[in-house]
Parts: sequence; C-alpha cells; structure tokens
Amino acid sequence: MTSIDDIMIDITPQVLLKAYACGIFPMAESAEDSALYWIEPERRGILPLGGIHVPKRLARTIRQERYEVRIDLDFEAVIDGCAESRPGRQSTWINQRIRSLYGELFSLGHCHTVEVWRDGALRGGLYGVRIGGAFFGESMFSREPDASKIALVYLAARLKFGGFSLLDTQFLTDHLVKFGAIEVSREKFQRLLDDALPGGGEFSRLPDDFSGASILQLVNQTSKTGCSTA
Repeated sequence: MTSIDDIMIDITPQVLLKAYACGIFPMAESAEDSALYWIEPERRGILPLGGIHVPKRLARTIRQERYEVRIDLDFEAVIDGCAESRPGRQSTWINQRIRSLYGELFSLGHCHTVEVWRDGALRGGLYGVRIGGAFFGESMFSREPDASKIALVYLAARLKFGGFSLLDTQFLTDHLVKFGAIEVSREKFQRLLDDALPGGGEFSRLPDDFSGASILQLVNQTSKTGCSTA
C-alpha cells in the first residue's frame, strides 16, 4: 500500500482514471485521515456478468417492484449512505478527498450511482467508476433489507445491456459470493481489464422503464464465455 502523498502526486480525476486503468484504486484509512493510499490487491474480486446468481427471495422482491430504482439522481446522498456507520463498522474509508474526487468524476460522467428508493426516501444504493467496458464498484449501502442487493442486480443488468464485460468488486465478501463473485489473481485481473478497457460500454443504454421481471431475465442470461479463477 503506497501513500499518494508520499509519492507527491497531485491527484486529479484524470490521474484517478489512469490509476483504475492500471488496476489500482485509492482508499483512506479513515474519514479523518486526509491521506489516500494506492491499493493493488494480490487477489481481486470480480462478479462475472455471465454467471450471476440471484437468490429466490430477492428475485421475488424485485418482481414485486416495491422499490423504484433510479440512476445518477443524487450522488451526494449515495456517498453519504456509503459512509454511514453500520453494525460491525463504526468508521469509514470515505474521507473528504474521496468525496471531492468522485464528485468530480460524477460530473465528468465517469462515476455513476444506482439508487433504490421507496416512498420518497433513499433506502440503499451503490456507486462506481466506468471506463470503457469496465465498471469498478466502489461502495454500497442499505438502510433496509435487500436494498443494496437490488441495486447490485440492477447494476448487473445495466452493464450487460450496455455491453460491458468486467464488473470489478475490488475485494470478495460473503455478500458478493452469494451472487457468484469470485477471486482472480492480479495478473488475470489485468488481462480482463486490458480486454475490457477498449470496449464501448454504454451505462445509459438500459431503458428506465424496464420491469423487475425484465431485469431478472436479462441478468439470468448466461454468457458464452466464462472466467476461471486462475
């Protein structure tokens, strides 16, 4: 882990995009720490878009359409949600520099949110970075059961419909494993990334009026190409 401050880089949105293209991303130790650190995991988490598993109970919830899913409506509210303390995590790595940098990326169209709303209130969501045919998931949150999971399923559908080939989850968690996420080596991830970057992924291509059933049908379509864990 290398400190961005230690190597005297004036980090800008353009520098950040170049870092993602090289397979690295920034994090902070805490919200109070102004320093950022480059992270390049030995094992990288990814969610293969051709092999996503949606649990039955979650699929039923999505079909019922009790939630409204919106895209890029309120970046500040999403990053606030991702920075909230939660059971088992009292602190956050999202500091002011992270907020500012990703806010700039959002303004430039390289950062996106998937937001889950109900009764006029934001219940959960996620945000991440888009470059070419790759999407780098940054953080997600949920204020009630299933909200972040719904956001993840809708993200996967949007990426598949838009022609993306790589969904980076950075790390592997039990939560993501249930959806089919796997770990790959740093070298394997870089090959997948190099293949995805020239792609012309279109994040906004999916119509906003897609039904929950159509989202599930799209996500459940299997791809002809697989991804090994090598």
